[in-house]
Amino acid sequence: MPYLKQNGVKIYYEVHGTGPVLLLSHGFAATSQMWQPQIEALSRSHTLILWDMRGHGQSDSPDAPGLYSEALCIDDMQALLDTAGADQAIIGGLSLGGYLSLGFYRCHPERCRALLLFDTGPGYRSDTARSGWNRFAERQAEKYLKRGLAALSGSDEVSQAQHQSANGLALAARGILTQQTAQVIDSLPAIEVPTLLLVGAQDEPYLAATEYMHRKISGSQKVILENAGHASNLHQPDAFNRAVLTFLESAASSTRPGGPGETGTRRV
Repeated sequence: MPYLKQNGVKIYYEVHGTGPVLLLSHGFAATSQMWQPQIEALSRSHTLILWDMRGHGQSDSPDAPGLYSEALCIDDMQALLDTAGADQAIIGGLSLGGYLSLGFYRCHPERCRALLLFDTGPGYRSDTARSGWNRFAERQAEKYLKRGLAALSGSDEVSQAQHQSANGLALAARGILTQQTAQVIDSLPAIEVPTLLLVGAQDEPYLAATEYMHRKISGSQKVILENAGHASNLHQPDAFNRAVLTFLESAASSTRPGGPGETGTRRV
C-alpha cells in the first residue's frame, strides 16, 4: 500500500490509470473507498489519485490536535501532486473534500487545471453562521468520542466507511471540519479555471450553496443530479460519471479562462 509521510503522519493514497492527473478528496468521516464507482470510468483517461485524509481510513490518526487542520490537508494534497510528478491537476471532492479543493485553489491556483465540486459549499462569510457550523463540527467530535466507531452513520459514503480510530475522526472534526475565516468564500470570484458544480437534487442543504457558487465563479457549469442525495456519486454513479467525463472533455478543449462551453444549469 502506498503511503506519503507528512509531518510524521502517514497518508494513504491510491493511483489508478494514466493521463492528466485528477485528485479526488472524500467527505468528512468517509474514505477514499467512496470513489469506488468512479475508478473504472475516470481512470480510463486520467491518472486518478484517491487518498484518506489524516484521521480517516488507512491514514494515521495522531493524538496531537495540532496535526489536524485545513492548511495541513492542503499541504497533503500538494505533496500528493508532487509525488505524482504533476505540476498541475484537476482538483475535486465531495462535501469537505470539495471545500478543501476550493481551499487548495486559493493557496495554489497555478497547480489547478480545473475544479470539480460535488455536494459542497464554500464556507461562511458571517461569523454567526460560521459559529453555527463549528458547533455542528463539535457535536460530530463529541459523538465519536462518546460512541466510538459505532457512531458512523448518515449519508452512504460515511456509513460504509472503515476507520482505525474514532479519536482521529473527533480530532479531524475539530481541526479540519471547523472553519476559522471567510477566506474561501471570498476567493470564489478569483477562480479562473473550468469549474463543475454538481449536486444531488435531494441534497437540500447544499442546493443553495451550489447556486451561490455558480453565481460567483465565472463560467462555471452547474449540474443537478436527479434521484440523488448528498452521496451523489454513489446514488447515481453512471449519471455522475457521465457528467464528470463530459465536463472534463469540454474543459480539456476549452480556451475560455473561466470555464468551458455552456454555463447554465443542467438536470441529469
